[in-house]
Amino acid sequence: MTSQIIALIIFVGIFTLATLRKVHLGVIMFAGAAGVGIWLADMEMKQVVAGFPISILVLLVGVTYFFAIAQANGTVDKIIESAIARVGDNAFVLPLVFFALTAGISAMGSPLAGLVMTPIGMPLAKKYGIDRMLMGLAIGCGLSAGGFAPTSLFGIVTYGTAHSVGIPLNPLLLFAVALGANIVLLAAAYVMFGGFKLLKTRAPGEIGPAIAPNLAIKAPLPAHPFEREGIAKRSAQIARGGLKTLERTETPAAVRPRMNPTQLITVLCMAGLVASVIALALFGLDPDIGVLCFAFAAVMTLVDPKTGKTAVAKIDWSTVLMVGGIITFVGVLQKMGAVELLGDAASQIGSPLIAALVICLIGGLVSAFASTTGMLAALVPLAIPLVASGDIAGWALIAALGVCSSIVDVSPFSTVGATLVATVDEEERPRINQLLTRWGMSMVVIGPLGLVGALVLPTMF
Repeated sequence: MTSQIIALIIFVGIFTLATLRKVHLGVIMFAGAAGVGIWLADMEMKQVVAGFPISILVLLVGVTYFFAIAQANGTVDKIIESAIARVGDNAFVLPLVFFALTAGISAMGSPLAGLVMTPIGMPLAKKYGIDRMLMGLAIGCGLSAGGFAPTSLFGIVTYGTAHSVGIPLNPLLLFAVALGANIVLLAAAYVMFGGFKLLKTRAPGEIGPAIAPNLAIKAPLPAHPFEREGIAKRSAQIARGGLKTLERTETPAAVRPRMNPTQLITVLCMAGLVASVIALALFGLDPDIGVLCFAFAAVMTLVDPKTGKTAVAKIDWSTVLMVGGIITFVGVLQKMGAVELLGDAASQIGSPLIAALVICLIGGLVSAFASTTGMLAALVPLAIPLVASGDIAGWALIAALGVCSSIVDVSPFSTVGATLVATVDEEERPRINQLLTRWGMSMVVIGPLGLVGALVLPTMF
């Protein structure tokens, strides 16, 4: 038992050290896994390395490569332009549109890619008399919802890790839970921050084709979650200097350029990917989304070789290494029996429901300050003992844990919240910072209570 406790202390210590020092978690985790495995668990190096999750690697690489091509050839920009140009002057609909756009972008491999909407949405909210808190939460909820799509990082890590430890979880069900939870939160934001009052007013300007040609998003895909300060500074710079094209001009409306053949083929491939995943799931098959992404990406690369070559550099190798390092270490902990030890400790709480609530509370609290992806990879395996008891459905607990770890990301202590604060006017930042702190910290409690009550509790009867 002593070696198991030491291994767990090392695991937590690495998490803390990487967060405080802002170094890559995966590098230290992999080194720690090797050290603990060889010296404390009497494992051979090949046994340690065997715990590296190859299936998740294929998923992450395939998905980020596919959507990097769509970003590089301008298809994503065209979709955003088209959506915003159709809003008109209906201020009430604007946060809903940004929720949908952010969710769509976040579903394209990297949840933090949705942050490119913040330097657009926040100034537009000011122009059209929308509470910036409402717009910020619309973007934050969209990012959380889209991040759990079967093609995005949070979803891939959650159901991929669940499958690797023997817990069945349907990717589409996970996405549906995340989408439903965030829609509820967005509705609450509309009530709390004057969203429904916008029904009685019309916007002072017009969002239409006049601005569409200038709306191309030039911000690159947000990098790894640890690059929090860089994302916030970049978004602030865009907000100060890159949004003048959003102001209404007096020149005649320009005709929006149509998609070129490459972009049309990209849209067809995106639709084909979604249709393939849904069709395979309906036939009871387990779609390998990573392989499907590689297949459609191959088509897009053959159509436009230059873009395909450029997109290789945008594959999210950083996240692959981070998730791989964490899961490799967790694999060592499992072989040592440390995970089972934690499960026994959780079972001593007396109630599986309370134990599930505690795990979700820990996930939400830590994720509010650290990497959501890292928390998902680390905590999902800890649900094994609770699921093994048969009192709790595995899919319900993992889905609740995943969403609880994501909806707190709007706190200003995380990448998402910091970016939202950075993209409002300086005089508004104290208010937004205070409100986002209250919202994020309240989600640490409200999320577990609501999701465990809605998902886990019914499965116990």
